[in-house]
Amino acid sequence: MATYAVGDLQGCLEPLQCLLEQVAFDPARDRLWLVGDLVNRGPQSLETLRYLYSIRDSLVCVLGNHDLHLLAAWRNIERLKKSDTLREILEAPDCEALLQWLRRQKLMHYDEARNAALVHAGIAPQWSLKKALKCASEVEEALRDDNLFEPFLDGMYGNEPVKWNSELKGVTRLRVITNYFTRMRFCTSEGKLDLKSKEGLDTAPPGYAPWFSHKERKTRNLKIIFGHWAALEGHCNEPGIFALDSGCVWGGTMTLLNVDTGVRLTCDCDAHGHTAPLSPDPLPVPATR
Repeated sequence: MATYAVGDLQGCLEPLQCLLEQVAFDPARDRLWLVGDLVNRGPQSLETLRYLYSIRDSLVCVLGNHDLHLLAAWRNIERLKKSDTLREILEAPDCEALLQWLRRQKLMHYDEARNAALVHAGIAPQWSLKKALKCASEVEEALRDDNLFEPFLDGMYGNEPVKWNSELKGVTRLRVITNYFTRMRFCTSEGKLDLKSKEGLDTAPPGYAPWFSHKERKTRNLKIIFGHWAALEGHCNEPGIFALDSGCVWGGTMTLLNVDTGVRLTCDCDAHGHTAPLSPDPLPVPATR
């Protein structure tokens, strides 16, 4: 039995299948951890979601911002943007089954035996493991509760508040928790968020730094696997931190990590989110005299 984690799929099914074939993934024996953003922007959002649903008993899945956006559009289709590739899901005959399953996925997964956490964007530096799990559970409960589901989705959009405060209530409280787990890149050591900067590590606004780099971070003894930050191209030199979003949907690669050995595999992608064709073998070089 092996456990693998894969970076943001974003509706790119071919590269995922390419990677799973390379490791001879067996849903009856192996486990696959997904860092979220299962859908959107890529060419096969519906097919990707259907495939994941078919092997759901072999998955550990956390939600990303694109997954939450899909759930919001399910309840209010006017939220769809021109760049979204989600309408096919919303018009599919199995939409209800797929999205009822999706809304019951986690915001954060913790594997005690491995002392490892799986999240989409990151964990607020001022939160302990216990605090992070508690905050994640508040959003998970709202997603699963029919009375809270739509009010949460209606109110989750926005950049305010920019910092956690334990006195926050209602949707405002859930919004900042959601932003930490699904949208965070740069923040201060106290957890003040900058949600506009999306480029590489050297583009942090003054006073801000990548969430995982703060010396005061309370989860420094925790292995954290995350996605979301395509500009990192899957590279992060921080000990115990594993970045897996390598920009598949933007013509980069999709990355698969063996959670226990740390071995990585990648699959090259084309500009449309499909598996890139293999380069032809070079012509033999004539022998020189």
